[in-house]
Amino acid sequence: MRSIMAALLAALVLPGAATLAQSGPMALPVKATPVIQDTVTTEITALGTVHADEAIIVRPEIAGRVQTIHFQEGQLVNKNDPLFTLDPAEYKAQLDGSAAQSRLEQLNFERAQTLYSRQLTSRQNLDEAQARLDAARAGQSKDQVRLDKTVIRAPFSGVVGLRQVSPGAYVSPGEDLTTLGSIGTVKLDFQVPEIYLSKIKVGQPLTIGVDAYPGRTFPGTVYAIDSGIDEETRTIRLRARAPNPDNLLRAGMFARVALILEKRDRALLVPEQAIVPQGQKAFVFRVVDNKAVLTPVTLGQRRPGQVEVTAGLNPKDLVVTDGQIKLRDGMPVQVLPPAAPAKAEK
Repeated sequence: MRSIMAALLAALVLPGAATLAQSGPMALPVKATPVIQDTVTTEITALGTVHADEAIIVRPEIAGRVQTIHFQEGQLVNKNDPLFTLDPAEYKAQLDGSAAQSRLEQLNFERAQTLYSRQLTSRQNLDEAQARLDAARAGQSKDQVRLDKTVIRAPFSGVVGLRQVSPGAYVSPGEDLTTLGSIGTVKLDFQVPEIYLSKIKVGQPLTIGVDAYPGRTFPGTVYAIDSGIDEETRTIRLRARAPNPDNLLRAGMFARVALILEKRDRALLVPEQAIVPQGQKAFVFRVVDNKAVLTPVTLGQRRPGQVEVTAGLNPKDLVVTDGQIKLRDGMPVQVLPPAAPAKAEK
């Protein structure tokens, strides 16, 4: 009797057990996202100072009284525009005198030539007349130069600073009158650690940020690298140039620099939560034929929310982003559809 009951129970239980064995373990629901491609940059940050592309202190080369000031402080001027005019009366009188002397020596030379052609004077007298004429002409040229210097002109286009003198003031050679800075393009000096020396080069792009314009950046390019390393800081000095068409950047500004060392246009990126660290190595779970495949990866540049993968993945791979804790290599998975965006309340 007992054997008959056991046979009946086996007949009832075994078919269900066979069905479970055939169906296998249930698929684990997970969230997954495809690998994306995007541009990735490798950069270093530094602090720097903005300088005018060209900057001078305007000083007179001769003494004189300021007759006219031709600009307003802070005004944009063009190359060769007059900035100051000194009283030219004294220098004009000197030029008139040297011009008269030059004309007299010209007449004396012509007479000496006539006498020499008639053999009525010596060659020495003719040469002396020529020398006096040359000296008179040189004196006239010198006085003309001095007269021209009574008008002080801008050597390049730029913005004039605050003036240090007023009309009527007597100025001496070398006295400070004002400043002139060319800021249509600005220079930027900054330093980077020497360990980056092999990665920096002329022509590298960078971006500039200043406190005066938060959230805004200005593009620039490295155009010069210093010849030596600073022994105290072990840094190398770089100089960049940046266009400044709106004159927003001013000399002396404190700047934050982001120097782009490398740019990769088709880099592979995955969400940070897709990375599964195991010891010193990194892995991701790829979804292949509805199964989770544990895949080792090599990581590159990081940016907010994303990590670059330099080896181990292909552009069309699908990686698990949620549910990895319970996953094991080879386990069946079911990728959940993305959540529908929440509807705005009316």
